[in-house]
Amino acid sequence: MSSVRWLHDLAHLFYPRLCLACKGTLPLVEEQICLKCQYQMPKTGQYALLENAFTEIFWGRVRMETGAAMYYFSKSGRVQKLIHQLKYSNQPEIGRQLGVLYGQLLATQPHYTAVDAIVPVPLHPRKQHLRGYNQAAMFGKGLSESMQRPLFSHALYRPIFTDTQTRKSRQERLENAMRSFDVQQPDLLRGKHILLVDDVLTTGATLEACASCVLELPGTRVSMATIAMAGD
Repeated sequence: MSSVRWLHDLAHLFYPRLCLACKGTLPLVEEQICLKCQYQMPKTGQYALLENAFTEIFWGRVRMETGAAMYYFSKSGRVQKLIHQLKYSNQPEIGRQLGVLYGQLLATQPHYTAVDAIVPVPLHPRKQHLRGYNQAAMFGKGLSESMQRPLFSHALYRPIFTDTQTRKSRQERLENAMRSFDVQQPDLLRGKHILLVDDVLTTGATLEACASCVLELPGTRVSMATIAMAGD
């Protein structure tokens, strides 16, 4: 056994790596989320369908090619715990790893291979400074790696600092979101099929507002992907 491997094993004995979803011991060959959790977390399967429960939310609201969430989430479930750690516990690698895993699935579908670039929903600069990163951009980074498409992290801009949307009604969220985004780098997006990405789909107000900005540019098309959406 090499000295490097021996040191790794010793460190693992005294400081075991834990799966961020179930808190079980994480084998050295697995990253962040154990294989058991990856298998057991509630997948939507939406990526294989052009129209699905995700796209239905946007019917009559915004023109889109397709969209899908990776998982369903429920209160206190593993997916919700992962997203909470991604957003509030300084764990950006969760987003990147989930993006890599989902990008591998999206890359198998013709309606996603047509995507030209990936654009994350932006945070206001003040909020991003406080958090240290944009969780949607970390998810987008993983998607970019496995789909082999460019990530335009600064194509959209959020000039208005808004309060948390958690307790707002659907109409309040939409009104709040519609005035909150601008296109900052139109030349990167014009004429392209853009995959808009965010962490969670709730009412769809934020993604709708971002898509509306992008679709004002000539020749653009929009699809969407999120880590999760609420289950049935």
